[in-house]
Amino acid sequence: MQRGVLTDPVVAYETWGELNEKRDNAVLIFTGLSPSAHATSSPDDPATGWWEGIVGPDCAIDTNRFFVICMNSLGSCFGTTGPASINPDSGKHYRLDFPALHIEDIGKVGYELIQSFGIKKLFSTVGPSMGGMTALAFLIQFPDVSESFLSISSAARALPFAIALRSLQRETIRTDPAWGKGSYPLAEGPIIGMRLARKLGMMTYRSAQEFDKRFGRERISEERQTGDPFCIDFEVESYLEAHASKFVGSFDANCYLYLSRAMDLFDAAEHGGSLEAGLARVCVDRAMLIGVESDILFPIHQQRELAEGLDVGGRQVEFIELPSIQGHDSFLVDMDRFRPVITHFFNQQVLKLYKKDRDKVWQI
Repeated sequence: MQRGVLTDPVVAYETWGELNEKRDNAVLIFTGLSPSAHATSSPDDPATGWWEGIVGPDCAIDTNRFFVICMNSLGSCFGTTGPASINPDSGKHYRLDFPALHIEDIGKVGYELIQSFGIKKLFSTVGPSMGGMTALAFLIQFPDVSESFLSISSAARALPFAIALRSLQRETIRTDPAWGKGSYPLAEGPIIGMRLARKLGMMTYRSAQEFDKRFGRERISEERQTGDPFCIDFEVESYLEAHASKFVGSFDANCYLYLSRAMDLFDAAEHGGSLEAGLARVCVDRAMLIGVESDILFPIHQQRELAEGLDVGGRQVEFIELPSIQGHDSFLVDMDRFRPVITHFFNQQVLKLYKKDRDKVWQI
């Protein structure tokens, strides 16, 4: 897979709140692998967003204060150009002709997006999971573009366990005969491979502790049993099946392959020769790194590593370790634990900027 050039890529994004006259109250959110740009509901689109309760009026990321932008990742299938998009040069879907994708490429698109709004400096850059990697790549490449950085359940690079897992997920997709070397009908595709990939993912997005507490060894009811001795028997199996069924048809297989691989390839150490040199390129005044104890995909020591690497040169860095049992997905489901921490981060950043420039008017 070769590096290439995209001609006039399309970028899907949503905004909430109002950009102030000085254009310095903007918050840019990069997403994880599978979400769209629809982080929260709005009058224009009342559907529930993937970060409902964190983003919105009077929420932790308060759209009454801030102009919030959420961008769908380059390479995804929710409006931004990706493998499922039409190649303007050929008039056909890109499929595997889409250029090799790197996390840095997604960060560059984010930079071009804020430039289109005339934003010279963001109030904050936010990213959970893959979005944290993207936010970091964005800040490394464009060092002076943000006052602060909030990274949630993310990392400066992929570790062998995560790489091995995603490699197996990609293999289940590519070995499904319906994948057809990437040339499947877009309305169909490798359904079996995608279902298995999603089930593997769900096993790492949550934790063994949560599965024990939530499901135990509970069996499904008799009326739900099919008579197949090797079909679903336990509630935990039913849970995985439901998530797999929901995912299939909502996400393109080739897009999944590209984004998954991009996560494996990312390493902040490649920007300067070492992790310390790469992180030294980030020129924010303040950073908060949040992780949870039960996350096996982006383990807590990676959040600590990132915090320690950023805690140089006078930056104000906070490392928050939360005791959620809901694993990597905690930031999506354990809102009550994350909400006060994120609220504190934004309130403290407002206060710091108010003291720095008393001509600014902020509601604290």
